Amino acid sequence: MLKVAIWLVYAFIWAIGLLVVAVAAMFVIDRVQTSDAVRRNYPVIGRFRDWFSRLGEFFRQYFFAMDREEMPFNRAQRDWIYRSAKGKGNVLPFGSTKNLQPVGTPIFINAPWPPLDEQALEASPVTIGEGARTPYVATSFFNVSAMSYGSLSRPAIRALSMGAKKAGCWLNTGEGGLSPYHLEGGCDVVFQIGTANYGVRDEHGNLDDDKLREVAAHEQVRMIELKLAQGAKPGKGGILPADKVTEEIADIRGIPAHTASISPNRHPEVGNQEELIRMIRRLRDVSGKPVGIKIVIGDARWIEELFARLEGADPADAPDFITVDGGDGGTGAAPMPLMDNVGLTVREGLPILVDLRERYGLKDRIRIVASGKLVNPSDVAWALATGADFINSARAFMFSIGCIQAMKCHTNRCPTGVTTHDPRLQRGLVPEDKADKVANFVSNMRQEVGIIAHSCGVACPRALKRHHVRIVCPDGRSRPMDELYPAPTRQSNG
Repeated sequence: MLKVAIWLVYAFIWAIGLLVVAVAAMFVIDRVQTSDAVRRNYPVIGRFRDWFSRLGEFFRQYFFAMDREEMPFNRAQRDWIYRSAKGKGNVLPFGSTKNLQPVGTPIFINAPWPPLDEQALEASPVTIGEGARTPYVATSFFNVSAMSYGSLSRPAIRALSMGAKKAGCWLNTGEGGLSPYHLEGGCDVVFQIGTANYGVRDEHGNLDDDKLREVAAHEQVRMIELKLAQGAKPGKGGILPADKVTEEIADIRGIPAHTASISPNRHPEVGNQEELIRMIRRLRDVSGKPVGIKIVIGDARWIEELFARLEGADPADAPDFITVDGGDGGTGAAPMPLMDNVGLTVREGLPILVDLRERYGLKDRIRIVASGKLVNPSDVAWALATGADFINSARAFMFSIGCIQAMKCHTNRCPTGVTTHDPRLQRGLVPEDKADKVANFVSNMRQEVGIIAHSCGVACPRALKRHHVRIVCPDGRSRPMDELYPAPTRQSNG
């Protein structure tokens, strides 16, 4: 025992000595360096500022922020998704914690005699691209939005693919090309073409028709989406840090490995209305599948000009669908000024797009898909009432497979394995388990949007209209949404 005690004393002395040496070394380094004024003026102690700043997100999320305070998604929103994904009930006690006073809050108008449970109906399938060689009959109004293999990990994509198959919804590939993991689960797939043409590019980066034909030959690939803009990066192309460009991802995309993957800020071949129409025709002719575009609403005049050009024109000129994203969206890395300040939110952009489609009589030709922070039943019900045909969500599905909003997506150090390519961290995400959670989440979303619809007096979610919603205004009172956004007057070129 005496020897052990002596050994422990020596170990303690050595530890203290090493600590003193480390502190002395940091003191000298901090005094000599010139890049950080705080550390230079307050050696060693100044380092705590850095550490506390990095830990701030953790402490705010778990200890200090209230359920409805966090951004971009608060704890109440995330908890609803977590419970839904686990198949647990979403019945809560003691009243709502949601503040219904902020301007823009939607409030649904309950009917005095809602349909009985046995009168409830499922949302009917909707056909997209009737003029394409292979139209797509979409059965789910709620689907997985664009997330690429590269931005997300292999087990994450596998989980989403298998879960989407179980749920009967589609999965958008994102702009990173078609990977085997998108197809593995057997779900319907929307193939997205970004500005770098990943997966369908030649050696110069141009769109390769033969490669597109190969992608479209997969029966699971139901539609093609041409991404003109994304919520997090309107006016800028995709960003994939070099750490996440593995050999496999580089091969799928057709780019060099271990080099940052930066897409052009727009399609070089598409610089005006006529070039966009030619590209839509080209993609539809080559693939035989419905073709749509993804946009963020900014100046809506170009959309109005496009719709005016399409009215009465050859139906093949029109996109089969338009996905409208909010300017504050994005699952991966993006410059903060773009996320914070560029592009309208989906709350403003969606009504503009729907109204323009109605004004030019294009409802039967163009379907509208709403995307951008629509993660809870009230969000989805609002989008349907506004006039969207479908709703896509990305980050909601990330939460369903385990994302904890650690804000590490761009660092390759995601602690839950969702957005990292580190095998050690990926090990925590078991695709087979998470696939069930994806399916549960979609099922609960449909069910609870249906509950809102029934409360409003309609039998199915697609029957929701603007007059079923009131919007809180600056004076503190709510007003009918159809009064704030009245039905547009039909216009004609004739």
